[in-house]
Parts: sequence; structure tokens; C-alpha cells
Amino acid sequence: MARIDLDLAHSYRPDPQQDSDYALLPLKMTFEDGGAYALLGPSGCGKTTMLNIISGLVQPSHGGVSFDGRNVTALSPQSRNIAQVFQFPVIYDTMTVAENLAFPLKNRGLPAERIKARVGRIAEMLELSGQLNQRAANLAADAKQKISLGRGLVREDVSAVLFDEPLTVIDPHLKWQLRRKLKQIHHELKLTLIYVTHDQVEALTFADRTVVMSQGRAVQVGTAAELFERPQHRFVGHFIGSPGMNFLPARWRGGVLTVAGQDLALDEARLAGHDALTLGVRPEYVTLLPPGTPNTLRATAARVQDVGTYWLVNATVDEHTVRLRLPADAVPPAEGGEVGLQLLGTHTCFYGADERLIVEGRQA
Repeated sequence: MARIDLDLAHSYRPDPQQDSDYALLPLKMTFEDGGAYALLGPSGCGKTTMLNIISGLVQPSHGGVSFDGRNVTALSPQSRNIAQVFQFPVIYDTMTVAENLAFPLKNRGLPAERIKARVGRIAEMLELSGQLNQRAANLAADAKQKISLGRGLVREDVSAVLFDEPLTVIDPHLKWQLRRKLKQIHHELKLTLIYVTHDQVEALTFADRTVVMSQGRAVQVGTAAELFERPQHRFVGHFIGSPGMNFLPARWRGGVLTVAGQDLALDEARLAGHDALTLGVRPEYVTLLPPGTPNTLRATAARVQDVGTYWLVNATVDEHTVRLRLPADAVPPAEGGEVGLQLLGTHTCFYGADERLIVEGRQA
């Protein structure tokens, strides 16, 4: 296991001139020894490039990579002692499950008894014990990917195990089981795990800390609670949550916050001087009140959906849409009816451009 430090940028172009020329814009980041991390973002955001730089499959065009303070930028994946699990199973169909799991250990010349014990432990963790003597060619795709996961986890001496969207080929009803298993394995084996995914549920349920990426930038690193409650970048508010955060244009002057053309009382002098504000609030934290309630936005309930476990309401304020999540036992508004929306509270965030405001050393 290792502490991994990145201080780098990467472009696939020979002479990058602008931000869009970079797959990874300049960043400094640390993955602590024994931590479980996820790299989360849409396709093309740079997460797989970062993973391949950590593994040694790609060498950064600027800067370098260190493992436990040792510069490994020029070293191969084998020299870095990395295990990597890819999107599609990489196994030997002619071998049995046990032989596949044992292969990385045999290559390193470990004693037979130690190999047998380690293979047995990993197979038990992944619920493959009953299939150890079966040939891999005869197994379903999900079982083959479990073997691939096991091959990545079987070595005890690896610096880190890297996962590149490993559950893509797994049936949806089995994904939650494997995520739970990986979390359990991490707690038991204390390996440094880095997991690439575009699925926020996978990232937030697997990782202790998630790196949210957008257009080659690591825009925030945090726990699930930090990313949900206090997104430091508008992209995080949009990408995390279902549905994502509501954003409305705002301006504060003399104790009055103007939101989407309507005035609300707000004693928050720290917002003074920021004429181009954006108010951000999660659908879970918008309160529905009768129309005309003081200090609420006047809105129209344009669409009301029964999702089963909650009501999803789309309200319109001027040309803007505000989404609300109401409990399943709540009385939803009638479509087309007027409502009052309470947006201000302890969970409300304010952004200048895309970054969350920091005023006088405190965050708004």
C-alpha cells in the first residue's frame, strides 16, 4: 500500500495553448495510504486519464507522480506494483477460477500453501468458493468480472488497486451486492483503492472520499455528506443529487436579496459587493408554503409527479424552474396552482460565477 501524490497536468496534444487542449488541467492531489477513493464525473472529464497516469499506463506531459515520497513518474505499472481492474473482464478462460485467482501470486513465486490460503480468502469474500474448480469459460459475465476483481485484490503487497468502471457488465440487481462486498473487502484488507465511475451512487456508497471531475478539473474532493450539503462548485451541486441542486440568479443590497426578480429579506452583509450571485438550494431543502407567505417566492406548480417514495414538484418562477422533493405522505400542490417557496435556510449556498463564495474567511 502507498500514499500517492499527484502534482501534474496532461495533454494529448504536443503544444497545448488553452484549457480545452488539456485532458487534465494542473492539479495537486493526495490519495492517503489505505483510503478508498472514487473518481466521479461524466465521460471525457479526465478520470480515466488520471487513473492511467497513477498506474503508469500514461506518463503525464507535465509534472509527476510519487508513491510514499518516491518519484515513480517514469516507472512501468509492474515497477509501481499496481493492480488494475478494467471495465471488461481480463481473465484466462482456459483456467479454473482458482487458477485465475492464483496467477498473480504464482508469477511472484509465493509458496503454494500461502497461495492457497490467499485464494481461498478472496474467493470467500467474493462468494466464489463454490466455483473454484470450474473453468472460467463456462461462467456468466458477472462471475467473470468477479474473478477479475479477485485477481486485482489477491496480492497483499500492492501499492494500490485501481478500478476502471468495473461493474459496467454486471446486472443491475447484482451491482449493489458487489459494491457492498468491495466496501467490506476494503475494511478488512486496508488496501488503497481508487475507483473510476460516472455513477454517483457507486461512487458515494463505495468511497470514503470522492473526487468530482469536470472538463479536466478536480472541482471538489469530499465525503458524500460534504458533496451533498456544501458543494464548492456549481457542477458538484448539479451532478450530485437526484435531481440536482436548484440555481437561481440573485443580488443582495441593503438587507434585501433579489431572487429571480422577487425580493426576500436577508440580513447577510457578507454578500455585499457581489452583484452577480447565484443562489443554490437542494430540492430536499425547498419548503412548500401557502402562496403569499412572507419571505417566500411566488411560484406556480407546473408539474407534480408521484415517484413512489417521494413527490417531485416542478415549480416555475418567472422563466426559471425550481424542483422540490416532498415526502411520500405529504399533500402535493395541484398542478397549475400558486405556491410559496421558502429557499433561505442553513442549507442555502451562494455562488459567484461557478465557485462557492468565501467572504471574510467564511463561506456563504
